[in-house]
Parts: sequence; C-alpha cells; structure tokens
Amino acid sequence: MPEGDTVWQTARRLHDALAGRVLTRSDLRVPKYATVDLTGRTVLEVTPRGKHLLTRVEGGLTLHSHLRMDGSWKVYGNAQRWSGGPAHQIRVILGNAERTAVGYRLPVLDLLRTTDESRAVGHLGPDLLGPDWDPDQALVNLLADPARPLGEALLDQRNLAGIGNIYKSELCFLLGATPWLPVGALPADRAAKLPALARKLLEANRDRPVRSTTGRRGQDLFVYGRAPRPCLRCRTPVRAADQGDGSRERPTYWCPGCQQGPAPAPGSPRARRIRPRTGN
Repeated sequence: MPEGDTVWQTARRLHDALAGRVLTRSDLRVPKYATVDLTGRTVLEVTPRGKHLLTRVEGGLTLHSHLRMDGSWKVYGNAQRWSGGPAHQIRVILGNAERTAVGYRLPVLDLLRTTDESRAVGHLGPDLLGPDWDPDQALVNLLADPARPLGEALLDQRNLAGIGNIYKSELCFLLGATPWLPVGALPADRAAKLPALARKLLEANRDRPVRSTTGRRGQDLFVYGRAPRPCLRCRTPVRAADQGDGSRERPTYWCPGCQQGPAPAPGSPRARRIRPRTGN
C-alpha cells in the first residue's frame, strides 16, 4: 500500500497538472456518480491527507480517493498513450486542455461537499506531512492503549496519518523495539522521539524517487524485505512474520539482534518462510 510520502508525491503531480485549470473532460466510472459531469469547473487544488487524496473543485466539491493496495493516479499529456492498465480498470478521468489525470483501480472514490470532507478524513490523527502535524497529540494517541503492539499502533491512522507497513518496520528497527512490544513498554526516551523520527523519515523521502531510511546507496532499507539476509548493523539474519493491523495480516520484518521485545517464534503460524536472496 502506498504510504504517506508516496501519496504526497501523487498529490503534487495531480496538483501541478490540474490546479488552476478548467476541466474539459470528466468521467467518473463508478455507478453512484455515472451521471456527474465536472466539465467547465476549475480544479482549485489537490492535497493529501495521510494516505487520502482530496481534489477540490470549483463549486464547493471535493473528489476523495484512496489508493489502498493497487490503486494509482497517472498523468498524461493529451497526445500521450495511457499505460496504467486496461480500460476496464479506469475509475475516473479528469482532463484539461494540456493534461489528463487517470485513476486506475481506485477502491475508494467519493464526491462530496468540500465542507463535508471530515466525513472522509475527520477520523485521522495528525498528518505527518500535513500542516496540522502535532507531535505531542500523536504521542498521546499512540500511548492511549499501552497494551497494544507497537506495530499495530503505528499503522492505526487514527493515531497519526501516513505510516504504512514499510515505515512501521523501519521505525521499529530505529527505535530498537520489535513490532510486538506493547507500546506502553517502549522506554520513555524512545517514545518521546518517535513522532519526530517518523516525520523525519517521511519528509526525507517525499521528494525522492526511491525510498531510503539508511542513507546507503543500494541498501535503502534496514529490515523491510531483507529476510533472511544479515542485518546491516549486527549481521544477525533478519526475520519476517505476519502482524495484523486491525483489518488484515501484513508482512513484518525485524532484527532479533538489534530489536528488543516479544516476537513470533520461528516455525510459528505467523512466521514467514522466505527464500534467501543474493546480495547484501
């Protein structure tokens, strides 16, 4: 699933292509909005909110979309061939005299009054890349359920908005705690720096084509996707297991040498069998 930095990049591309321009093409390919026509309206802005995208249009309307696992927005020149997928996967087309934005496989697409945006995003915690970022509130939210595993708390967008499965694993590594450690058991000094560290990682990557948490070329991530290769710090084999996020199980990576706390035992139902990969 795209994470906050990826959604921020998508919003910027859409804003650059659409904002301040009159729509000459509008096609919402979902039954609920099949008769809606936005042509003739000016796109005011496209802004991210956590993992959500809000396209605000003249007349007090907002097109709300969410990419989830497979969705994407592509921007094309008007003479350019579309390449984001087959036509039956297109959910929305917004075009002007110069550019066309096409939304593929969007599982969430809603048109609502701009004044009603809270119906779509009002449940979200402070946005790591947004103007409402509040590290103190984010920490209060995270610690509100001290028995909850750290990884689950980080993925809960009601606590802070923008973290996905990759950043979850990387943040837990940088904090020296397994994703299964109860968030209330995280030492106070590490808990205090968690919100700032999370924001630092997303801010550092919002302008990068390739996400990196290590600062090492060719070794972009500390643990995510690296099992069973050696940890970049201590050379202990990185492990992988499934961890729930309240809706589904997700692959989770950690280093048993660098991270302290509970974790699934090797061979347990949640442990993942991953074939060794070549390279570092």
